[in-house]
Amino acid sequence: MTYAGNREIRDADSHLMELPDFLTRNVESSMRAWIPSLDDIRLADVGTQMRELEGSQGHTQETVEQLIALGDQLTRGPKWHAALGAFNGMERGMALDLLGFQQQVVFSSFCATKIFGSTDDRVMYAAAAAHNRSMAEFCACDSRLIGVGMAPLDDPTRADTLFDEALELGLGAIWIPSRAPGGRSPGHPDHDAFWRKLEETGVPFIQHVGSSNLSIPDPWMNDGIEERQTARGGAEVIGSKDLTVIFQAAQRFISVLVLDGVLERFPRLKGGVIELGAGWVPDTIRRLDHAVEIWARSEPHLAQFERKPSEQFHDQLRFTPYPFEDVGQLMSESCPELYLFSSDYPHAEGGRDPIKRFDTALVQRSAYDRSRFYEANFRDLYAVAE
Repeated sequence: MTYAGNREIRDADSHLMELPDFLTRNVESSMRAWIPSLDDIRLADVGTQMRELEGSQGHTQETVEQLIALGDQLTRGPKWHAALGAFNGMERGMALDLLGFQQQVVFSSFCATKIFGSTDDRVMYAAAAAHNRSMAEFCACDSRLIGVGMAPLDDPTRADTLFDEALELGLGAIWIPSRAPGGRSPGHPDHDAFWRKLEETGVPFIQHVGSSNLSIPDPWMNDGIEERQTARGGAEVIGSKDLTVIFQAAQRFISVLVLDGVLERFPRLKGGVIELGAGWVPDTIRRLDHAVEIWARSEPHLAQFERKPSEQFHDQLRFTPYPFEDVGQLMSESCPELYLFSSDYPHAEGGRDPIKRFDTALVQRSAYDRSRFYEANFRDLYAVAE
């Protein structure tokens, strides 16, 4: 018996745990000295594990056997680098056999802020290209893995080149920052060629934790109480204050895409907002429908929309709720076609039994709704045939 049991489940969010050379081993030689290091990761336990495993190709055979012995309890086992398949693609295939997921999307864990946060375009694009090559190496070991590449949009020509390379590497989604790229709206005509290429190839764009800096700047963490602890920087990465606003940059990005008519111009373009929760989604849909209705006269391009924003969301966007969010209630407030299952394996935030938590929230929903959540909405996003 696998963790998924006899159900078809497709996992919209998992991670590989990079080792220190993840970026440098696949960067062009002329840029190697400039690529940001991963040696400075200091998250509780994670940084230590990363440095201890430097140079490793995988866990020892003894460790692999111990992890495989967990069977359908794999999600209750070790997390981070200590998990089965954390940094070795062949081992991840073994983990998928135990998890029982038909497919699994794979994101890196530590590269986004270093790449998207770079102030040097040459470094940013060279590091993104190196990231994509290393991601492809990991995912090439098992056809069930869908690797996520990176392509900052600041320089449209370079972004286009990165996308072409990612497609040749076999990556299945493109992670982009949630800022105004190059001082422009993501709906600027300079980006239309990029959106068109994603639409034509069926590759979705992704917003994920790391697409922007944390929304609570450091001054807001200064409460004057020295002994008060925060989870930020620990195993959870973010703290309680961060959780309350972590989705806002992605919300702004998606809202601007809609209001600038990108989803209208490219009706087959698909996008996912991953590991940023989904409790904010129903209200955002309502606000966008109101915005188009109210401002259609003073902003005439809005009156030309053939579909309301709520319809565009339904057709083109998907979101992953956190395990503690009531996805059944979110479906009632919007529609069941919007939400995706995710395990966050092998991160600690995914919890020890995400299926059980989501099942509890979906107990009153129909078999159709549960199927949409666990696999059909994933197939829509990634154009997977039935």
